Amino acid sequence: MSVALVEKTSPVREPRPAGRAGKLFRRNRMLVITTALLAVIVLAVIVLPFFLPSVSATDPVNRLLPPSAAHPLGTDSFGRDVLARLVSGGRASLGLSALITLCAAFTGLVIGLISGFFRAADAVLMRVMDAWMSFPAIILAMALAISLGASIWTELIALTVIFTPFTARVIRSRVLGIAGRAYIGAARVSGMSRWKILVVHVFPNVLPLALVQVVILSAAAMLVDGAMSFLGLGIAPPTPTWGNMIAEGRSYLVQAPWLVIAPGVTIMVCVFLLNLIGSSLRIAVDARARTLSEMQRLRTRRPSGS
Repeated sequence: MSVALVEKTSPVREPRPAGRAGKLFRRNRMLVITTALLAVIVLAVIVLPFFLPSVSATDPVNRLLPPSAAHPLGTDSFGRDVLARLVSGGRASLGLSALITLCAAFTGLVIGLISGFFRAADAVLMRVMDAWMSFPAIILAMALAISLGASIWTELIALTVIFTPFTARVIRSRVLGIAGRAYIGAARVSGMSRWKILVVHVFPNVLPLALVQVVILSAAAMLVDGAMSFLGLGIAPPTPTWGNMIAEGRSYLVQAPWLVIAPGVTIMVCVFLLNLIGSSLRIAVDARARTLSEMQRLRTRRPSGS
């Protein structure tokens, strides 16, 4: 008499998103450092305005003062504290860049999903995206701002129009790769509708790449927003932004260089951090980018015998 032994095994569970994120941060020190630095900047922009002088408080007697204990970044041509304006301008610059990025990422995600999964719509949507991408970004933004009138809503619309095609292209390429996999074919054979397949099976696999694209677009949006504010096509003074602070300080570049250096360095640091975060996240979620990064690391490593 044979006895069948049945081994009880626990089902294999997929790691939770929080667990995957924690593992990613533990393995990548650069991602931890850059994210922490960016978080410090965002926290300073939110909290410090409550402890600094008013951005509209003028003091003509103390105009164009160099950095000192009373004014760590000096004063501008109206005697306003540059640090207070820099922090307050960060709210506008970072907030508008984040809003532009979310709008462009959402629109591009929807267009990319539809274009990659529904071939009938692909030809029309991608030709429109190609037409948008054929124009230089800053020129198209300036044309839209001039035709619609300079305002925060005009800048939001213009930059959303500019950055949408880039997200749509990236998402479409990912959807095309997912649409040919076996489990998508099995879902179709089982009778699941195409829209349900798109929402249940395709969208979750595209979402990590969309999050990476959000970070990368944030850096580009900050640069273009600064350029438009510098040219007078964004948020107008007296509301401070990093771009219009540079525009106001260019007349005093020799006499008071801190008026330009402070917002310029801040934009540079934020864009640098966002690009580093985006690159680290892309390597984490994209197998091809991760393979290329590993190959480059192995290529640059010296042989053990040398």
